[in-house]
Amino acid sequence: MPKFVIERTVPGAGHWTDEEARDISAKSNAVLDDMPDVQWQESYVVDDKLYCVYVAPDANQVIEHARRGGFPADKVSEVRRVIDPTSGGR
Repeated sequence: MPKFVIERTVPGAGHWTDEEARDISAKSNAVLDDMPDVQWQESYVVDDKLYCVYVAPDANQVIEHARRGGFPADKVSEVRRVIDPTSGGR
């Protein structure tokens, strides 16, 4: 199944408390309960953005998750390849 990276602008996200991070995660999980074909793998939180990794049949499902949860989805990009240090022959 395709993997997607979603860029979300969320002012102040990098300063969330543990409780705020739990609340937003719980909200996302509640939406995902009704979307069995969509899986949230992880998110990277930086100052004013989140970069979320999802597996879904298509980008429209990722966008629908954002719509249902009230989350921004500024850019949805399909992952074409994953590389890491071992890709260079190490």
